[in-house]
Amino acid sequence: MSENSTHRSSPSTQHSPLRILVTGAAGFIGFHLSRRLLERGDAVIGLDNLNDYYEVSLKEARLKQLTGRENFTFHRLDLADRAGMAELFAGERFDVVVNLAAQAGVRYSLLNPHAYVEANLAGFMNILEGCRHHGVGHLVYASSSSVYGANTTMPFSVHHNVDHPVSLYAASKKANELMAHTYSHLYGLPTTGLRFFTVYGPWGRPDMALFLFTRAILAGKPIDVFNHGKMRRDFTYVDDIVEGVIRVADRPARPNPQWSGADPDPGTSAAPYRVYNIGNNSPVELLHLIEVLEDALGRKAEKNFLPIQPGDVPATFADVDDLIRDVGFKPDTSIEEGVGRFVEWYRGYYQC
Repeated sequence: MSENSTHRSSPSTQHSPLRILVTGAAGFIGFHLSRRLLERGDAVIGLDNLNDYYEVSLKEARLKQLTGRENFTFHRLDLADRAGMAELFAGERFDVVVNLAAQAGVRYSLLNPHAYVEANLAGFMNILEGCRHHGVGHLVYASSSSVYGANTTMPFSVHHNVDHPVSLYAASKKANELMAHTYSHLYGLPTTGLRFFTVYGPWGRPDMALFLFTRAILAGKPIDVFNHGKMRRDFTYVDDIVEGVIRVADRPARPNPQWSGADPDPGTSAAPYRVYNIGNNSPVELLHLIEVLEDALGRKAEKNFLPIQPGDVPATFADVDDLIRDVGFKPDTSIEEGVGRFVEWYRGYYQC
């Protein structure tokens, strides 16, 4: 997060503390979000199943930063546990639910598709039912830039049709948007989907490119560079993501009075439903990311150039005009600043 940014909001004395369920609280974004919410005085109820998709020790280390803080409670629970989720919603009261728990990863969806159905579809249904039956004021949920799939019109807009996903992960995230719309339409539940664009930063996910590259370069091992380094990604620093999530969460989705079924706008609805992109609005070529990382590490990478992988898209680029208009925020952390902060954290955490 840029120290001198004019886009961030400081904690306000006018803010009325909320009770917020954050699923995936031991995950990368969930941890950062929970910490920020606690800092501004909200009560955070964290949920995570601490699965072993990547090193559990990193999830436990994140969680350790949260446990013991005032107003933080934690439930180890799987979203797909229907009875457990029903019990959680019945026993707690949530003003807002932020659903970040999911089976992540495009490439892993080629290997273990059933994990995506269980977590991202059945699990999300349990979230929707909990919100519906227990008076939750706003459901905010993580979607993904991957939903744009075969789209090539840049920048990607929430007003574009996204009916051509190219991975099961992307399909599951698009399905979440459709499921959320149904509940907004049928039950008046305000829902907002956030399409995140390649999130990175301290405490990041070890399966993501920046983490994999850093680990390999420091170990003197070659890095796999897909699409021969021509991939372009709208890398978005985690503090920018968190700021966007909080601003959106504080503004429950409302119906669009201009919405028409004769010319349906995919990003809005006659129901209290919204979808936003949260991206840096500045795509970076993979080879440039590697150069910035090399500078931050003070080492050169040995590159193993490979073709694009199935399920990957060659480029992502977020149109964030709606986010700017509705919540007054535009992600702006430069790749140089963000990678520098990640490297500083990585060297400290792994003592290398």
